[in-house]
Amino acid sequence: MSAFSFNKLVIFGVGLIGGSLARALRERGSSGREGAQVIGVGRHARSVSRALELGVIDAAATLDDEAALAAALDGADIVLIAAPVAQTQALLERIAPHLGSETIVTDAGSTKSDVIAAARAALGARVAQFVPGHPIAGRESSGVDAALPDLYVGRNVVLCPLEENAPASVERIAAMWRATGAVIGEMPAAQHDRVFASVSHLPHVLSFALVDQILASPDAQLKFSFAAGGFRDFTRIAASSPEMWRDVCLANRAALLAELDGYTEVLTRLRAAIDAGDGVALETVFARSRAAREAWQERGGKGAAAAIETAPGK
Repeated sequence: MSAFSFNKLVIFGVGLIGGSLARALRERGSSGREGAQVIGVGRHARSVSRALELGVIDAAATLDDEAALAAALDGADIVLIAAPVAQTQALLERIAPHLGSETIVTDAGSTKSDVIAAARAALGARVAQFVPGHPIAGRESSGVDAALPDLYVGRNVVLCPLEENAPASVERIAAMWRATGAVIGEMPAAQHDRVFASVSHLPHVLSFALVDQILASPDAQLKFSFAAGGFRDFTRIAASSPEMWRDVCLANRAALLAELDGYTEVLTRLRAAIDAGDGVALETVFARSRAAREAWQERGGKGAAAAIETAPGK
């Protein structure tokens, strides 16, 4: 685990992602300097009171208290935006008047092109202080009660540096995530959004859609009562935050629509094969998919950062 220390880390949105970062830095041996603080900022006092109660943060501030917000940001080393991506520009606009020249701001958003546009609009010439990031970790549970100190161990964190970023700023954010046990990779924002539309955003839409389809059927309760492992595995992520995934879908709509169109084409082919009784066509698709899934599982995610570094478009 890489050495990392800080004086003041300010987290906007102390839920699963922000709370797990705070716990990881506190509990996995990468402590702050003497007197270091982790400060949580929420929309309302109730949104950060639980984090205080659990000891995840040392102090709290709210967006509706300008003096407390200014004090929280004063002297901050790093600011993490761990809120739904649609809130990014508004949050950065609130931060900007209180942002010190040495403070580095980063985010944990699942989309990057829109976040970068928001940062440019909110920070202007100070956008060099913003290092876009995306920790590829999560659970179906949300909120600070779901935060884990080992959530990021062995998981990928993608950084999408801006041309304005100083290399030292990018490395500072990379070191923070490495201290949690994460593996760091980089890729351009547009590529990031295409990749995660396919392997993250689309699966969430499909999971929500299946549950909604069953809910709309006249015998929904009967179906749910007999649902077992396959349903549980496929729909686990339908327990994720509706607000967050609403924002992700809208923020990455072009890439996600392309993935939905591609998936629809595959479904159309499978439907035609089922309708025609074409078992060979079905088995061919199923076998190819199983082999790819098994190969991915055998890799266990290892080498993902290297794949990022050598991906087309780098």
